[in-house]
Amino acid sequence: MNNPTIYLIPNLLGETSIEKVLPKEVKLCIEKINYFFVENEKNARAFIKKALPEKKQSDLILYTLNKHSNDVEIENQFKECLKEKYVGVISDAGCPAIADPGSKIVAFAHQHKLKIVPVVGPNSILLALMSSGLNGQNFAFNGYLPINSDKKKNAINFFEKKSNQEQQTQIFIETPYRNNQLFSTFLEILHPSTMLCVAVNLTLKQEFILTQNVKQWKKEKIDLHKQPAIFLFHKY
Repeated sequence: MNNPTIYLIPNLLGETSIEKVLPKEVKLCIEKINYFFVENEKNARAFIKKALPEKKQSDLILYTLNKHSNDVEIENQFKECLKEKYVGVISDAGCPAIADPGSKIVAFAHQHKLKIVPVVGPNSILLALMSSGLNGQNFAFNGYLPINSDKKKNAINFFEKKSNQEQQTQIFIETPYRNNQLFSTFLEILHPSTMLCVAVNLTLKQEFILTQNVKQWKKEKIDLHKQPAIFLFHKY
């Protein structure tokens, strides 16, 4: 049994050229890897084809890894890959294992003391934080807020209080078709002076990033429906 190297391969954040946002190392990794753990097989095959058109799709062995995958299934698939020299992990967008189920593969790799190689690439959370002007020394990524309206409002109040007490930037994502509802709730619940950043379509032609206080945001009209977005706020 070999000790494969696990490559964490970044994907594009949307429809843009690979040369714009991904280093040459991504193509070199894909060239030598045939076994991949992917979030969605169709999306992964399209990405691999875009990155390396000459690679034979018939040579690819893809294991689907998503929120529905259970640990027993993942571990069995992982053991199948131990005979390989190289194994890749690809998310649907951005860097694998960050707000992504790929972290389970990385955990198994650590248990087997395998070499793990994170490949440089775009991550919407960090890109949004970089461009927000908010505190980049102390921040927290909180993922999704509750869907239930009352629980969501309570959570926002909690994180705003935490932001103020700890001087910490709070970062959130949402399912794209619920972006407008979340944005409206932020404007309803957050203090008028709280700084709120909305970062949309990062690295794409339609990229939009703006940070201003909630009072100023209430004068704006933006449509975030079905657009990949990151929300950040800081209560000073």
